[in-house]
Amino acid sequence: MSTVYDVAVIGGGPAGLAAAALAARYALATVLFDEQSRPGGRRYGASMASVEPGSEVRVREDHDSELFAALRESGATAVFEATVWAAHRRDDGLFDIGVAYGPPEARSARLAAARALIVATGAVARPFPVPGATLRGVVGAGEAQAAPEVNAERRIVLAGNGPLLWQLASEYLAAGVRIEALAVTTPRARRLRTLPMVWKAIASADFLRGLALEQHVRRAVRVVRNVTAIVARGPERIETLELETPRGIEILQADLLVLHQGLVPEVNLGGSLGCAYRWNDARACFEPLVDAWGGSTLPGVFFAGDAAGIAGTAAAQARGHLAALAVANALGRIDAKARDTAAEKPRAALRRALRGRAFLDALHRPADAYRIPHGDTVVCRCEKVTAEQVVAMVRQGAAGPNQVKAFTRCGMGPCQGRFCGLTVTELIARERRISPGEAGYFRLRWPVKPITLAELAALPISAEAERAVARDAAH
Repeated sequence: MSTVYDVAVIGGGPAGLAAAALAARYALATVLFDEQSRPGGRRYGASMASVEPGSEVRVREDHDSELFAALRESGATAVFEATVWAAHRRDDGLFDIGVAYGPPEARSARLAAARALIVATGAVARPFPVPGATLRGVVGAGEAQAAPEVNAERRIVLAGNGPLLWQLASEYLAAGVRIEALAVTTPRARRLRTLPMVWKAIASADFLRGLALEQHVRRAVRVVRNVTAIVARGPERIETLELETPRGIEILQADLLVLHQGLVPEVNLGGSLGCAYRWNDARACFEPLVDAWGGSTLPGVFFAGDAAGIAGTAAAQARGHLAALAVANALGRIDAKARDTAAEKPRAALRRALRGRAFLDALHRPADAYRIPHGDTVVCRCEKVTAEQVVAMVRQGAAGPNQVKAFTRCGMGPCQGRFCGLTVTELIARERRISPGEAGYFRLRWPVKPITLAELAALPISAEAERAVARDAAH
């Protein structure tokens, strides 16, 4: 039989760490699963020392260690190198959770069960389908942070928009890496339209830090603004880069192109559970339908952090606390009055974190040209499906993403649509002249992450399944 926890937290970023630590403090049997070898998610994980089973988490002095200390002291069980590939609600209300443990070369699958789930799976990079994006040497910002190709001898260009792009440029500069150029795709008209919103954003500490970071990068890196088109060229790997601006086309030599145009919530796990999502046009992405506590449309499932909507580290931590309080109340550990009182501090922190968020969302919403490609630009890297192939299927009667998937295999690869789903939705919406919300998204099922047949075969059989096998054998 599988171990039954009160609450399972999926994801070890700021939201997951905060949720797991607080849930355990309310005497809830809590487990946290994270597929990285170290806790911290995007914000902290890159600077964490290796975490061996049974060892304490070590944190560099330049990062706040409160989250990690709280997790250690809470009594929650934390399992790293654990990929959650399935979760579903049983008839008795419990959630079965399929987890693959260990490094890729020596993984084993196990089952766990929980009375409630907190989905803190964070964000994924927004698709950035431009011509040549599949060439070797073209990577996303997440890959670039650990890319072995990054060194002082390489000609590196960063392109796109969003705070993470400037952060990456700053990290490269600090490491002594020379950047040929930073190509900004934010339209000039967009910057002008969002100026009236700046005044609310100025009160945010994140805004001021971001402004200082941008000024620091601009002093050391050539910035090309108002880039309206990007084309990477090369026979197998990138050699040149074409940047189109209102002034004309500029050609740059490049060995490494880093593309980034923001983050979007990870939807695969919540979607496979059956939680409802809705289209957020201001952010041009799907987000889970949640209440003020992160509660989803499926009883017992709560969302926290960027999985509930992109808002940054401080908001993620606050949302993790709110979700944990909601679970503690739902499972009878605290009453509604105690829950509401305990929520006052994280709610205030969330309000502060969201101050100016509308400005950032409006400023960094990617231009249509970078979200909705044309012609032979590759949409689905895994199955090598192009934009014109998707459009052709729509013209032949494919009404939504699932029909396109059936005809082209788009979204059937190892990434399970993470890097093409939004593009397919928007291509269909444009062709049919409907909203992306009406076009919908891929129907999501488990496994949401790759798992081998050997791992599946090694899963322990449940007592209920054993009885069923015995009945079949008797007949």
